[in-house]
Amino acid sequence: MISIMQEPLWESFFKDKIRKIFTHNTEVIDIGGGLRIDRTKNNRFEKTREWIIPLAQKISYKVLDPVPDYHPDIVGDIHHLPMADSTVQAITCMAVLEHVEDPIRAAAEMHRVLVPNGQLFVYVPFLYYYHAHGGYYKDFWRFTEDSLRYMFRDFSHIEIVSVRYAIETIIRITPLGRFAFMITIARYCDQLFGYQKSKQVSGFNVYLEK
Repeated sequence: MISIMQEPLWESFFKDKIRKIFTHNTEVIDIGGGLRIDRTKNNRFEKTREWIIPLAQKISYKVLDPVPDYHPDIVGDIHHLPMADSTVQAITCMAVLEHVEDPIRAAAEMHRVLVPNGQLFVYVPFLYYYHAHGGYYKDFWRFTEDSLRYMFRDFSHIEIVSVRYAIETIIRITPLGRFAFMITIARYCDQLFGYQKSKQVSGFNVYLEK
């Protein structure tokens, strides 16, 4: 029986890994502020992620951004992170790597600063619309699963989960994606036609350990 009511795999994966990161460490660096849980350090706030806020309040949670515009805790470039080798316990880097000039260098920098067994959570897009932000960041790259495995090859552990499947992905990059009922229908069709194994997806949630 097909159910479209249960939480999508990519969302449960995100919640499980973020909860793990925030409960197994005493510090987390949010590169780019992609978690969007602090209105004072971001240009957007994601209400559906409010459940993370109590976890973040129990540890040292800091936002790193390349410019001071949105009042980050740390101003720094992901290509040259301002931390010493093996000093950071955990990093989140969501919807950032498509906006940097050299994502392979950025991946190497995150690996460099993480402690042994340090944790990293990444989201990157694949089939997704152009979304530069004028005067703040450009939009350079899209990523396949193959590219992710290459970029993060120095990590000892990697888990990759597709975000959305083929039909929902197509709908979301068209004007039809504005209508919730169209997303529901698309998600049902993805299950009905077995597109969970398709490589034509919106993006990927990635969990890594150094």
